[in-house]
Amino acid sequence: MKSSTATVVQPTPKKKKASYFRSRWNAPLAGYLFISPWLIGFLALTAYPLFLSLYYSFTNYTLMQPMEWIGTRNYERIFTSDPNFIQSAKVTFTYVLASVPLKLAVALFVAIILNKAVKGIGVYRTAIYFPSLIGGSIGVSLLWRNIFGVDGVFNKLIAVFGFEGKGWITSPDTALGTLILLTVWQFGSTMVIFLAGLKQIPNDLYEASSVDGANKFVQFFKITLPMLSPIFYFNLIMAVIGAFQMFTSAFVITNGGPMNATYVYALYLYERAFSRYELGYASALAWIMLVVIVIATVLIAFSSRYWVFYESDTGEKRGGNKRR
Repeated sequence: MKSSTATVVQPTPKKKKASYFRSRWNAPLAGYLFISPWLIGFLALTAYPLFLSLYYSFTNYTLMQPMEWIGTRNYERIFTSDPNFIQSAKVTFTYVLASVPLKLAVALFVAIILNKAVKGIGVYRTAIYFPSLIGGSIGVSLLWRNIFGVDGVFNKLIAVFGFEGKGWITSPDTALGTLILLTVWQFGSTMVIFLAGLKQIPNDLYEASSVDGANKFVQFFKITLPMLSPIFYFNLIMAVIGAFQMFTSAFVITNGGPMNATYVYALYLYERAFSRYELGYASALAWIMLVVIVIATVLIAFSSRYWVFYESDTGEKRGGNKRR
């Protein structure tokens, strides 16, 4: 009786190599398939228009005549012979420098107040956050224009106390201030992020500092602000980016007036693109804005090493003090 033995065929090195690369490809393939709707949308609706606008910025592209490559002439014209660019940049920087600190300060102040375990606190949080749901909509801008008009609610309110009101949005001295006030009023999203950060601060830190004799003022600067610094860093970057792109309220409430007092950069860009149809020139303006925002973000990120505190830091220098 003959015994039968099974023959085992060993795969060749070539088959092993092909199987290895196939498995390496199949592993992330499912992930790429799942993100493909977003990826296609990003490439078609964001990346392609972005680089197309960069190309347009070097042309005299308008809707009235054929496109022509003109090199850096648009940028030269912007920086050397465009007074509206200087005015809109000045107004925008003033708006950013005034609105961002005020918005962050108000949001943090309200977040600290709402970080209390009192009855019905959820109702108060919802009511205060509600204005951010309607955000910078056209309806809110129209309401704001009526409130600060000559016959608006604000003038009627201060008249009760014997003060004489004026057209706050028609005066060059106060028009930009009303837009800043509107931005500060829409602090809800920033406040919610601050509130979430406050919830993560251990209460033991406050109890230990109270035993050592620290009052509320000292606790705020020695515990609350350092522990909130990563949250503050995030909110600062988002607020700066949003402020540079402010458009709706300036367009609806004042339309850049009076006397160009609220003529922000985004409004000027819009007029060049959709009123004068100078799309190449407007693309150059847009890229200048992008570069300014990137520079501002990089400066904030660079400075963060001196004032942002992370619990994982060990020995790094933060805020000028070494952790011990």
